[in-house]
Amino acid sequence: MLAMDVDQAVLVRTRVPRADADRHGAEFRTGRRTYKQQFNQMYYQRLAVLQPFVRQQAQQKWEEGAQTAVRWTERVLNVEGPATTYIIGTVFIDTAAKPSTLAQVEESRWITDPPPPASYRGADEQVFLEDESGRIRLVGPLVRGATLASGVVAAVLGRETPDGDFEAADVCFAGMAPQRPRVVDDTQDKFVALVSGLRATVDCPVSLEMQLLAEFLVGDAGGAADQRMSAQIVQTVVVGGVMVVPEAPVGRTEDAKANDRGPVQQLVAEVDAFLADIAAAMPLTLLPGGTDPTDVALPQQPLHPGMFAACRRYAEFRSTTNPAYFEVDGTVLLASAGQNVDDLARYAVCGETPCELAAASLQWRHIAPSAPDTLWCYPFTQHDPFVMRDAPHVYVVGGQVAPDSGLATGADGQETRIVVVPEFAAAHTIVLLNLRTLECTPVHVTGLPA
Repeated sequence: MLAMDVDQAVLVRTRVPRADADRHGAEFRTGRRTYKQQFNQMYYQRLAVLQPFVRQQAQQKWEEGAQTAVRWTERVLNVEGPATTYIIGTVFIDTAAKPSTLAQVEESRWITDPPPPASYRGADEQVFLEDESGRIRLVGPLVRGATLASGVVAAVLGRETPDGDFEAADVCFAGMAPQRPRVVDDTQDKFVALVSGLRATVDCPVSLEMQLLAEFLVGDAGGAADQRMSAQIVQTVVVGGVMVVPEAPVGRTEDAKANDRGPVQQLVAEVDAFLADIAAAMPLTLLPGGTDPTDVALPQQPLHPGMFAACRRYAEFRSTTNPAYFEVDGTVLLASAGQNVDDLARYAVCGETPCELAAASLQWRHIAPSAPDTLWCYPFTQHDPFVMRDAPHVYVVGGQVAPDSGLATGADGQETRIVVVPEFAAAHTIVLLNLRTLECTPVHVTGLPA
């Protein structure tokens, strides 16, 4: 327990019962990875799971109560004639802007990944809907202006054109997954501190802002109001981007300095000590991100426990996957370091915000639909773990520019609070999530509220 004197009163940190860490912990664990299998099985599994839900939504939207009966054409290649119908399949968007790994290897012999384009979509784009029978091209104003991404399972209403394309008039998706009731403690406010993008480096392992952040979280910074708020923080979640480790030299090099991994070891040790100060005061959950020393393909596996000798002394320190599900005081959170939403932003055509893209992902019932087309992921063959089987109460997206929040709602009363967390290294801002109300409060650590 953490206690301190504030205005001659003793503040004791609020605690919550420890949730079953393994209930959601195995959702994205892959064990030993092998990339010998093909990715097409992942698409088949995704379509097989989501098609019944999309079909149900399409029936409710286009069949029940419609003045003119609309039938479902079960295979996209069986569409015939000008009669209005709807088809279900997986969206595939093809443009010249999309990266091609094979072309990069053939043309440039890339050693590291080139920077991704600002947008995958453009005037030359072709949008297809495909299933096990084949693919058909979607055309029309709706397609050009819709929020879509490769890998989204959708139902499209329309008719065949004389050219053999499918002119889309409307579209619908699986909708939000079922959601279990949330257990709410109305007696007091409890906060989860959401941090992303610390980006500790060899040159600056622990910045001044990081030190101030740790002092605020443990209750050593600010005035009486800050310390009272700190005492109500029941858990800290670091949502990716913990450190930036320089790449090891490729092959042999005569430069002894380039081969020296001592600075990296020192970086890891100092980050471990920094995190341990927080873990000593409260439960700490750690997700990897795009710059962290783990595999880059989603789902990223937990940062190796050997990196956190000091943190592991505390029973409620947890290094988990990215993305990850976990539960805090009856509230189920889904957290992502942000690579999935960053990739969806490259498909956006209407300036959608990260919050809006995350909400669309919930309606698609899929965390990372653009994987494996434009987002690296492990080639699962038996299932697609990114399909949302249950809607979380809170969806946290890290690694963004500015804090934001919104509410996604489902047809059956589901409500998911979306929380966008900025990179701390740039914004020096964290977000406090109130578990009682699900309201979000950004906190700028260089100017804590009085």
